[in-house]
Amino acid sequence: MPPAKELDAVTLDAFGTLVELDSPTRRLQQGLAARGVEAEAEAVEAAFAAEVAFYLEHKVEGRDDASLERLRRACTGVFLDALGSDLDAGEFAPDFGAALVFKPLEGVVKALGALQGAGLVLACVSDWDMSVSDQLGRAGVGRFLSTVVSSAEVGAEKPDPAVFHAALEQLGVAPERALHLGDGESDRAGALVAGLAFEPAPVATLPQRLGL
Repeated sequence: MPPAKELDAVTLDAFGTLVELDSPTRRLQQGLAARGVEAEAEAVEAAFAAEVAFYLEHKVEGRDDASLERLRRACTGVFLDALGSDLDAGEFAPDFGAALVFKPLEGVVKALGALQGAGLVLACVSDWDMSVSDQLGRAGVGRFLSTVVSSAEVGAEKPDPAVFHAALEQLGVAPERALHLGDGESDRAGALVAGLAFEPAPVATLPQRLGL
């Protein structure tokens, strides 16, 4: 791994690296109950798992406001169908979305502050729909990021180097002056193909690894 003095930028994966999902079960139960649907936690969790599987296959479809709205309705529909509910997906979609709350992983905020304080510019490169920037902002980590690039907006998922190149182009940083940190093989493979150095998560220990 290159030392910090040989780097201008650090790009980071989002889910599993910067943030994690706070369990939405209780919030989903409350949203359903408000519409007259009582559901056991186990049933909600199983239905949510079905929605997650669907989302992972279709996340790149949420590339603009209109397509993101369609994707959210479709995901909500999968959840409701798996739950056996006849609620209207379009009507419940806002409740479903509100139940999804992301929070920083342990040590992330402190580490991002240290990296930024050392003069490194930070960006997120994520296999997510276009709402990832908003989600990171609500989680309290968006303020550290100079840019956020989603696979949906680029039209390519990691390990395709296009998502990394898009971020570096926006930052004005050459690949050899950047390091990517992530939690998956697609992060490692994509970063190396794009010409970046790679380090595995967690974010919390990155400043120390860089000698900061």
